[in-house]
Amino acid sequence: MPKFPEVTVQLTGESGNAFVIVSRVRKALERAGHREEAKAFFDEALSGDYDHVLQTCMDWVNVE
Repeated sequence: MPKFPEVTVQLTGESGNAFVIVSRVRKALERAGHREEAKAFFDEALSGDYDHVLQTCMDWVNVE
């Protein structure tokens, strides 16, 4: 269960660029009113490799 299950981000069919993916999730968190958490997500997601980016996204939001 993600930290913010009410936030859903469409990632399938999107760019495989880690920065694009992280930016989409960060913006979705900000739009949902989680501005402080979005910054923490961004820092955590970019602290590892590409697989870490994807896993962090799934840990934080509902990914489609």
